[in-house]
Amino acid sequence: MEKAFLEEQKVVDIHHAGTAMRFLTAYFAIQENKEVMLTGSQRMQERPIFPLVDALKQLGAAIEYVNKEGFPPISIKGKNIPRNTVDIDASISSQYITALLLIAPKLTNGLEINLQGKITSLSYLKMTLSLLEEIGIDFTFQKNHIKVYLAVSIPDKTITIESDWSSASYFYSLVSLSAIGTKITLSSFKKNSLQGDASIVSIYKNFGVETDFHENQTITITKNSNVITSHLECDLNSSPDIAQTIAVTCFGLGLSCHLQGLHTLKIKETDRLFALKTELEKLGAEVVITEDSLQLSASSILKDSIRIKTYQDHRMAMAFAPLALQKNIIIEDAEVVGKSYPRFWDDLNTIGFKTTNSIL
Repeated sequence: MEKAFLEEQKVVDIHHAGTAMRFLTAYFAIQENKEVMLTGSQRMQERPIFPLVDALKQLGAAIEYVNKEGFPPISIKGKNIPRNTVDIDASISSQYITALLLIAPKLTNGLEINLQGKITSLSYLKMTLSLLEEIGIDFTFQKNHIKVYLAVSIPDKTITIESDWSSASYFYSLVSLSAIGTKITLSSFKKNSLQGDASIVSIYKNFGVETDFHENQTITITKNSNVITSHLECDLNSSPDIAQTIAVTCFGLGLSCHLQGLHTLKIKETDRLFALKTELEKLGAEVVITEDSLQLSASSILKDSIRIKTYQDHRMAMAFAPLALQKNIIIEDAEVVGKSYPRFWDDLNTIGFKTTNSIL
C-alpha cells in the first residue's frame, strides 16, 4: 500500500494484499484527474470488491471492471465526489466500510453511511473511528448509521500503533502446546485494545494460558495450568482471523471445538474453511464445515511429516507451524508469511525452533 501511494504508475499491483485493494479503491476514487488500474494476484482477482465499488458508485465515483464483473482488476478515474449518503451491506467485510470511513473526512460534504444487515467485525469499525477521533475528525455512530464530518485540516500528530493481535495468536498457540511454565514476552500490546483479535487473551485461558500486561506495553504469556476444557465454543464474528489458529490449537491439544461467525473466511486469501478442513484431515482430524462454522472432533491422532499446503495464505502457514512442537511438519510455500509477518520463521528460530527451508 505504501508503494502504491508513492508510485505514479497507471497500473497498481497490490499482489495478495486484500486490505490494500479495498483501501486504495476508495483512495484513488477521490484523487481528482488521476487514472489507475488497480489489480492483484490471481487469488485477488477472485475476491469480491463489488460491495465497495457499488457504494462508491452511489456517491458518484467513476469505477469500471476490467474483466469479471464484481472483481478486480478495476479501472478508476479519480474525481470530486459531492454526494454524501451511501448504503452498504455490513455483513460481508468491515474493510469495505473502513475504506469509506478513511476517505469520508476529505469529501466535500462529509459522509453518511447506512449499514445494512448484521455488522461483521464491529470492533474494527470502532477502532477506525477511534483513530479518526484521535486526529480530530468529528463523527457520530448510532445504531446502524455513521456520519463523518468534513475535516478542513488535519493537524500534524504522532500516533503509536500497537502490534497485531492476530500475529500474537501464533505465540499463544505455541505456549498452549508447551509444558507448564513456558513463557514468551511480546511487544507492544494494550490491555484495553480495540482489536477484535485481542479476544485470544480470554479464549486461551481455556488452554491454561495467562496474559500479564506490563506498563511498557509488553505482555508475558505463560502456560500456567493444564487445559481446563474438553470442548471449546466460540463465536468469532468479530475476530475471524484467529479461527485458523484456534482450530489448529484445539486439534493439537486433542480438544473438540465449534467455531461460528466464520462466513467471511470464504473470501479471504483462500477459502479458509475448506483449507482448514483439508489440511487438518491430512493430519488425522475429523472436521465438518458449513458456510459459517467449523466443527472439530476430539482426536488423539496427529500424523507425522505431513505436508501442509498454504494456498497462498499467510495465516495457513503460521497457524499450522506450532504443531511442530509435537510432530515434524512440512510447510509448503513457507515464504507466504511475508505478506503480514516477514520475520515469522526467524522469530521461531529465536525461541528455539530449528527450521530448514520450508521444513520445521
